[in-house]
Amino acid sequence: MTLKTETIGLRGEAQSRLRLDLTKGVAKIVEFIQTQFRSSRCKGVVVGLSGGIDSAVTAALCNKALGSKKVTGVFMFERKNRDGVDAQHAEVLAAQLGIRTLDFVIDPVIKCFSETFPIDNLDRVTRGNMKARLRMVSLYCIANSENLLVAGTGDKSEDLIGYFTKYGDGGVDFLPIAHLYKSQVRQLGTFLNVPREIVEKPSSPNLWEGHKATDEIPVDYNVLDEVLVCLFDLKMGPEEVARGLGIDISTVREILSMFQRSAHKRKYPPMIGGW
Repeated sequence: MTLKTETIGLRGEAQSRLRLDLTKGVAKIVEFIQTQFRSSRCKGVVVGLSGGIDSAVTAALCNKALGSKKVTGVFMFERKNRDGVDAQHAEVLAAQLGIRTLDFVIDPVIKCFSETFPIDNLDRVTRGNMKARLRMVSLYCIANSENLLVAGTGDKSEDLIGYFTKYGDGGVDFLPIAHLYKSQVRQLGTFLNVPREIVEKPSSPNLWEGHKATDEIPVDYNVLDEVLVCLFDLKMGPEEVARGLGIDISTVREILSMFQRSAHKRKYPPMIGGW
């Protein structure tokens, strides 16, 4: 087999595995959400709406599973971004779903925390993680006060490489799309009639000005997903993946290293003994 043929073959296999049976996929998630909801004895769910694909699909699935009256969407933008594209997309999505929304501009909380914290030279990443954790606190304040579940918006692509904030966007009650790669979430978005501008928009955690996910991950999501499928679904070694997909071995090793370095984010904290 020539290298070109091998590359076409493995990429085709990865892409085939990434294609969803959308009707069955939605039904499985809807059942999961309904099961989590019934067992919780809560009154509904709350979702942070960022204007991105993951939160849009999560909100749409919760809406489908529980009905619009049981879903609350929360806007948590900084004032400078409140009228920006992401905020507009979040509002359009919420209106389309017909769900209740709450608007919490987080600048005052960030400002107060930053001005009173005993360390005043926090770097950009630390400050970004602080914002993510303040969003988590905000969602749980709403959830606790109204007896709601916090719906997580993390997907498999980002969870596997640790591209989320520990106890920030990783702090939730249940994860309805964490078994789906980013490209699969986009497929579901189209199927669920999420506005095209949201489905096709580049991902961003919005933790600082001009923040783009592709600035921090080794490759764009379409390639990342193929690598992850080969590494974790097909159980291939990094050299075989690099050769089969026709990409640099250093890229595959970096993705694998991100998975290994972020293992602590996907586990309960170490302890002596067990429960």
